[in-house]
Amino acid sequence: QVQLVESGGGSVEAGGSLRLSCAASGRTFSRDETMAWFRQAPEKEGEFVAAIFRGNVRTYYADSVKGRFTISRDNAKNTVDLQMNSLKAEDTAVYYCATDRNMILGTIRLDRAYDYWGQGTQVTVSS
Repeated sequence: QVQLVESGGGSVEAGGSLRLSCAASGRTFSRDETMAWFRQAPEKEGEFVAAIFRGNVRTYYADSVKGRFTISRDNAKNTVDLQMNSLKAEDTAVYYCATDRNMILGTIRLDRAYDYWGQGTQVTVSS
């Protein structure tokens, strides 16, 4: 059974930084896994935040976080991190990591394209 466990959430003032981490376990993770972060704010639909497509081939970001967030992974540890800088109140949400073995690039921003999800970690940014 694949498990994804997020950590690193918390409360921070606007302009501050947080680093989220997601640890994957349950099977051997291929370097070709696509790993991503999504978020869901209260009373809003979930949205794509960032992804690393098939190892470290290329990264993708939502326009709303580009230049402020950085996604990275450690293949040896089966972890994916999300460094979040210059946080804004609108970044407040529950953040989820997700993974998929057979990602098609055109669907990388779609939540339905991912097979496994973590339980989420709360990020609260006060203005």
